[in-house]
Amino acid sequence: MNNVKSPQKELLAEEAEQLLKTLKTRFEKNMDRHKGLEWVKVQEKLEANPDKLWSLDKMELTGGEPDVVGYYKNTGEYIFYDCSPETPKGRRSICYDRAALESRKEHKPADSAMDVAESMGIEMLTEEEYRELHRLGKFDAKTSSWVKTPDDIRELGGALYCDYRYGKVFVYHNGAESYYAARGFRGSLRV
Repeated sequence: MNNVKSPQKELLAEEAEQLLKTLKTRFEKNMDRHKGLEWVKVQEKLEANPDKLWSLDKMELTGGEPDVVGYYKNTGEYIFYDCSPETPKGRRSICYDRAALESRKEHKPADSAMDVAESMGIEMLTEEEYRELHRLGKFDAKTSSWVKTPDDIRELGGALYCDYRYGKVFVYHNGAESYYAARGFRGSLRV
């Protein structure tokens, strides 16, 4: 996970060009995720916001396969979610947040989901966003993803995660300090 923590928040020109090609290809292959939206307008927005392009690159590098999943007319923002079939490989085996990480006495994971999301400049999906994602396809049939947990649950030491089994999205709870090889997190980014 250390590869996503970089003080530089802007890509080199060739990196940006390659990422835009990757995003465009994914956009065109998955038109059902963003009906009525045009890539040219998305690309203009990305080119005007190099810090957001940097965040998308971090999503891509960690296996998230980010794609446009919506557009907010009131703010003029496009929304990207991690659309990888399983929770991103480069963001697995991490506990929920910094407090959970610090509470572990031994066998600490490398990082926490909330810290990694912050370092990437993205947000963790909420339970509602996770359910929205599943209107676009099937995700996490073999893995699970931490989701943003309400404060009252977190204050009691718990955290929420979701997965997709038996044709349904399930929401579970676990101690926030727990971590598993098949659990990571999915992110969102507004541009």
